[in-house]
Amino acid sequence: MHILITGAAGMVGRKLAERLLNDGRIGQREITKLTLHDIIAPDTQPTENTSIRPIVGDLSDRSVVERLVAEKPDIVVHLAAIVSGEAESDFEKGYGTNFDGIRYLLEALRRQHYQPRVVYASSIAVYGTPFPEPIPDDFHLTPLTSYGTQKAVGELLLNDFTRRGFFDGIGLRLPTICVRPGKANKAASGFFSNIIREPLKGEEAVLPVAETVRHWHASPRAAVGFFMHAIGMDLEPVGPRRCLTMPGVAATVGEQIEALRNVAGDKAVALIRRQPDPVVAGIVSGWPTAFEARRARDLGFTADADFQAIVRTHIEDEHGGRAPIMD
Repeated sequence: MHILITGAAGMVGRKLAERLLNDGRIGQREITKLTLHDIIAPDTQPTENTSIRPIVGDLSDRSVVERLVAEKPDIVVHLAAIVSGEAESDFEKGYGTNFDGIRYLLEALRRQHYQPRVVYASSIAVYGTPFPEPIPDDFHLTPLTSYGTQKAVGELLLNDFTRRGFFDGIGLRLPTICVRPGKANKAASGFFSNIIREPLKGEEAVLPVAETVRHWHASPRAAVGFFMHAIGMDLEPVGPRRCLTMPGVAATVGEQIEALRNVAGDKAVALIRRQPDPVVAGIVSGWPTAFEARRARDLGFTADADFQAIVRTHIEDEHGGRAPIMD
């Protein structure tokens, strides 16, 4: 089996590639090759049974996209994207990658005349106020940002190309991934991770919004689990509406902080500095806070138990089970 991952140098892309290499197979089929794409070379290393084909380039370049699909991968996982804050501040860049990129990729797959599985990373940003709480699975798309609009367009393309039989697609509306390891990115949601990640390292973190802000979260481990399930599952029960809201944990910022306190103590919480940012607060105010996600759960997708579990997962995966602040 040959699997293509776009955006493979990103956090979820790296972790997904590592999981695929560790597992070595999907069901009864051995994974023989991973094509890993990004704008920088992914550093994932091959194994004895699985080769790595790195491709570097911008998805807004059709020639790059043609190279990605030339060998007809069996599975295509489309993770590449310009994140929310950057897509809002740089209109052309956001549409170049998040709109043109998926359009070029799906069109290139259509012209190859075979039927791979396509797994598309969408986002809960496809919803905007006003909406019910929690948001049901059949609620209409109401994006209020350029990023959300771009993801919603990608969903429509995925549904239509699947309907026409060009490939077998499924879209996953991801919660905000928290706690993201590494350095902060340009996502407007980055502070959700920052206020956990930095204090666990013994570093100060800035909180730009009120503690009453509530949001929908999933750990990186849970996100990888979503994609692994989507790669191997039977798609027939999904039906014609191919995009699903993934299950997650609804938590306020205050509940996040209490989860941090319960795991790492007052010393970690004391490193959070309140610094209101009206721009970030304005963006966040239009985001959804909770979902039913019944379709995804019924189809076998599973999420973290609670936000304290998310904090503990981060410590296990990124700090070997014990964060520096805990010593």
